[in-house]
Amino acid sequence: MTKQVPAYQRIKNAILDNIHSGKWQAGEAISTEMALAEEFGVSRMTVNRALKELSEERVLERRQGSGTFVAQQQFNHTFVEVRNIAQDLKSANRDYQAQVVSKRVITASMLDDELRRKFAIDSAATTGERSAADSSAAVLYEVKIIHFADAQPIQFEERWVDAQKLPEFIEQDFNIINTSEYLIAKSPLERGSYTIQALAAPDEIAELLQIAPQSPTLVLSRQTYSAGKVLTFVKMWHAGERYQFSGEL
Repeated sequence: MTKQVPAYQRIKNAILDNIHSGKWQAGEAISTEMALAEEFGVSRMTVNRALKELSEERVLERRQGSGTFVAQQQFNHTFVEVRNIAQDLKSANRDYQAQVVSKRVITASMLDDELRRKFAIDSAATTGERSAADSSAAVLYEVKIIHFADAQPIQFEERWVDAQKLPEFIEQDFNIINTSEYLIAKSPLERGSYTIQALAAPDEIAELLQIAPQSPTLVLSRQTYSAGKVLTFVKMWHAGERYQFSGEL
């Protein structure tokens, strides 16, 4: 059953779509609370929640007595530049394809220590007596994807996303939509951190990348932040003999 998107989240998504499409430019005023309430058929309180959250995420700027404006900093250096493997391969005239291996909801009881630490989730808050509704609530979404270049697997992506911030994430078809592209479009990424390690491929990873077990891989682990909290954590495994990282100084 498709999860119904809360009204305030629909308003947030519509505002983000208008900004990213260029309908509302940086520094411009958006529709008033009353106009948005009429457009979406909701109360001004619901609209106020959407605007408040987008202001906290530094997408909008609310000015007393003047209205709500698209924040200037949304389009400058506060954004994290995230590489998109689909665009990189297409730019290199390689045939790109993605294959979703699995998608699932992660509840509080399923969290491991690494995910608790990455998303700063207090274990005390997710243990003890919980109602059936609470115990089945999504905390994170997990997706695993193989990325192909010219029909050869080149990257295996394991990604976790804050389910509260992006409730519609799990419903997307990531055989078609690129995860990084979707995240950037739906929520401003303020900052991030990453590490790159050379690791021997475990059996499961080796099978997915179609390489021998214990073959060398390059693993990029990255977490990006929105509204001061981790929005997504991802591990990207690359077949060492097929992939390299490069740049200019």
